[in-house]
Parts: sequence; C-alpha cells; structure tokens
Amino acid sequence: MKYLLVGLGNPGAEYARTRHNIGFMALDALARKSEVEFKADRLGDVARCRHRGRQLVLLKPSTFMNLSGKAVRHWLDAEKLGLDRLLVVTDDIHLPFGTLRLRGKGSDGGHNGLKDIQSVLGTSAYPRLRFGVGAEFGPGRQVDHVLGSFSAEEEVAMEERLDKVIGLMHSFAFVGLQRTMSAFNNT
Repeated sequence: MKYLLVGLGNPGAEYARTRHNIGFMALDALARKSEVEFKADRLGDVARCRHRGRQLVLLKPSTFMNLSGKAVRHWLDAEKLGLDRLLVVTDDIHLPFGTLRLRGKGSDGGHNGLKDIQSVLGTSAYPRLRFGVGAEFGPGRQVDHVLGSFSAEEEVAMEERLDKVIGLMHSFAFVGLQRTMSAFNNT
C-alpha cells in the first residue's frame, strides 16, 4: 500500500524555519528518521520511505503555498492514489502551538494552501493534519506571524512535537484515519 504525505510550505532558505513551513519541517523530520533524502522532481521535492510494509511518498511542493493544489493533483495522479491515501500537513493559527488536529475533511479555515488544494481537487474531503502555530499577533499582523520564526520556547518543544507528528503519519499509513484521529487528536 502506498500513501502520499504532503507538507505545505514555501521553498527557499528565507522560509525554512517559519511557522508557515511546519509541513515541510514535519516531512524533513520523517525523512531524517527514515534516513532518506529529498530530490527535486516535478512540482516539488520528493522522498520515498517505508513503514511497516507501507510505501510513503513524501512531497514538499515547490509551487509556493498558495498554489499547492497543482503539485498535489500531479502526484496523486502520478502515483495512482485516491484521496483516502493522501495526508496534507499544514500550519493552523486557530490552534495553540503544537496542538495536532487530524480530520478527514473540512473547510480551508482561511488557509490559502488548503484553499488551493480544495479548488484543484474539487472537494474538501481529503485528510489533513493541522499543526497549531498559535495566534499571538495583533490586528493586521497575521502574515508577519505565519512567516515569522518560532519563539525560543517553541523551538525547545519542536523536537517532541515533530516526533509526535511522525508517529501520527506512521499511524495514518498503518491503521488508517479513524484510529489515528482517536489516538492523536489534541495531543
């Protein structure tokens, strides 16, 4: 069985450790743990690894956040996968830092990456993991917040939170959406 795990973010060193790139950071952590490397490919950087008999295709789109749908559609088609074998990992300002929320469908919540994926796929019924990055910003400062770096306290907690995300991604591929939601949501 094969799964497409997509981390949302923006390419380029200036975005590497920003809140908006938590999807890239999660896939980077999984690739490190699996001892695989990303290679530039069509519409993104791709790595492949295995977990308990499952093949995981890791995708970091190179299309920038707001155009992520094109890369997701291409790789679903290229790998011949249905939406039930897709997991999108993204940031969420509506959740406290480090909170994990896995859903099988839902709104874009104002997130432009999810909005584009929904538009390209023609549905909001695809699994997504939202990683809370908090909403500690004033009026009109949302972009500065999501494109800003994590605080020193958040960086300290990051390794543990990313380990939790790796466990969630492995669980999603091995036992499925429902059991993974029960085990990991809001942890």
